[in-house]
Amino acid sequence: MPVKSFKPFTPSRRFFTVSDYSDITKSKPEKSLTISRKKTGGRNNTGRITARGIGGGHKQRIRNIDFRRKQDGVVTVEAIEYDPIRSARIALVKNTEGKKSYIIAHNGCKVGAKLSSGPGSAPSPGNCLALSDMPAGVEIHNIEVAPGRGGQMVRAAGASATLMANEGEYAQVKLPSGEIRKFNSSCRATIGQVSNPDHENVVLGKAGRNRNLGKRPISRGVARNPVDHPMGGGNGRTAGGGPPMSPWGVLAKGFRTRKRNKYSNRFIIQRRDGRLFKRK
Repeated sequence: MPVKSFKPFTPSRRFFTVSDYSDITKSKPEKSLTISRKKTGGRNNTGRITARGIGGGHKQRIRNIDFRRKQDGVVTVEAIEYDPIRSARIALVKNTEGKKSYIIAHNGCKVGAKLSSGPGSAPSPGNCLALSDMPAGVEIHNIEVAPGRGGQMVRAAGASATLMANEGEYAQVKLPSGEIRKFNSSCRATIGQVSNPDHENVVLGKAGRNRNLGKRPISRGVARNPVDHPMGGGNGRTAGGGPPMSPWGVLAKGFRTRKRNKYSNRFIIQRRDGRLFKRK
């Protein structure tokens, strides 16, 4: 799916690029599979701001995605659609009983294609099956962390992981970050790459497009007063002589925030920087 650029009639249009949406086959969603999204403005149930830089944005409806592919059997792709809260495309599928659902579309998904899930499915793009039933070296996405929970990893546009090996109870998977991790062999995943790989080439080009996404601007720490930020204050531009950190004093570079005794450490074989994971 190519990216469309424009003639620079205005300064903001000079670097402005958008998807051409040539892969979209249906403009309006299946209404029975959507719910309205309530905006929080980054505030919790007591009204306090817990996530900064959130507010405004265009109205959106949430598409109910079937990450579990819980209905085993063959489904037919009815349409390829746009999801406003997702970088990947979604596919509207219908099973033999006429029930419709949304799934994450794989790269190359076409209307009319037959996809299957469950035991006995062929290891071809778009099919969902257990890791133990897949050949080594195949590209996968929408991976379950726990059997039956539904796909939680590798769901962004253009992303894919690689199944390295199947060894007994666990399968080794190389994630897009470069980390090699063990998954239960009965966990399911979908074969192929996630759709819309050209999403990374889209340039917003102006601040207004970020505001349409519900993202508000945040001032730099060095531009604030000392009472508001550890890096604030000073006559002229200065970072205060200290290392970069968050407003609450958490270091931004080199400070490890991962818990040393985290439960998932036992499943990591190789870190994303190439080093073997040291267990203590």
